[in-house]
Amino acid sequence: MAISIGSDYLYTQQLQSSAQKTSADKLSSTISGLSKDSTDEELMAACKSFEEYLIEQVVKSTKETLIDNSEEKENDYLNMFSDKLNAHYAKLISDNANLGIAEMLYDSIKNNEQ
Repeated sequence: MAISIGSDYLYTQQLQSSAQKTSADKLSSTISGLSKDSTDEELMAACKSFEEYLIEQVVKSTKETLIDNSEEKENDYLNMFSDKLNAHYAKLISDNANLGIAEMLYDSIKNNEQ
């Protein structure tokens, strides 16, 4: 029985690691797909992806700092889907908060091209 619990925990940790890697890989592929011939829309989409990733990391770090994780460690569903929830929160914040990170990054890149 103890082996089953340990393997469930390892599986949950693998799922979390996989979700984190997926976010980073998505951002990496978006950025690596850019070139000097990229359209303004593609560049802005890449900047927006970076903004979402940055916010996701802030949400995750804040959550780890402020919330007692003892309850979450015991809840397999929270363990498996917390990264998805963090990504969803990051998307909502990026879409609705008008932080301007993507716009500043876009302007900086456009100014450096000239």
